[in-house]
Amino acid sequence: MLNRPDKLNAVTQTMHHALRDVWGQLASDREARAVVLTGAGSAFCSGGDVENFIRNNNDVDHRRRSIRGAKELFDVMMDFPLPVVAAVNGPAVGLGCNLAVSCDLVLIADSAYLAESHVAVGLVAGDGGTTLWPQMMSILKAKELVLLGDRIAADDAVRLGLANRVVPAGSLRDEAIALAQRLADLPAQAVQQTKRAFNMHLKRAALDVMDFSLQAEFDSFGSDYTRQVAERLLSRTTRETQKE
Repeated sequence: MLNRPDKLNAVTQTMHHALRDVWGQLASDREARAVVLTGAGSAFCSGGDVENFIRNNNDVDHRRRSIRGAKELFDVMMDFPLPVVAAVNGPAVGLGCNLAVSCDLVLIADSAYLAESHVAVGLVAGDGGTTLWPQMMSILKAKELVLLGDRIAADDAVRLGLANRVVPAGSLRDEAIALAQRLADLPAQAVQQTKRAFNMHLKRAALDVMDFSLQAEFDSFGSDYTRQVAERLLSRTTRETQKE
């Protein structure tokens, strides 16, 4: 569970490291057969933490590590052997959106939405949007959603192929656990190797696209536009801290 509910589960650098590490820990558990990924509180994940965004803009070495970490997270999720069910309980934005659609099955609450927000803040969509989305829908529709960053309501997410089905918010977790249990009850080798075969399509797409797009995202973090966004976010964060 992404567990930073007071910040809508925005991912700090520490959380990003933990997200990369947890898949190896789960894979080493011989009793585990399936995983449910969800968010605490009212959001699935609102994306990257503001402080990390600002630091990426100002600190080139930190930015380089962050971009490398994005690739490592994608790789480890694609190679993770167990089936993963995403229970999207609230907004899944930016990194959060990419986490959700990197799972194997996606249940989304009727009150939730997705948004690929990179371009809107001046960043190249380096990982999920340009790599995964064209595998899930028409490339014209993927361009529209990624370039404009519009919110994608739950029903539209299913229609587009970004989620499997809409679930009432109150029963989302129970349905996700029940779905994971169905997967867990199937023959483990058949499930895991079938998942691996499916993910080969996504990994092949990543080989063609991701090195370029992540390098382009690295470059975009240093743009004037992104610097202005970082300054606005810093100012807003300072005001919110003062209120507290």
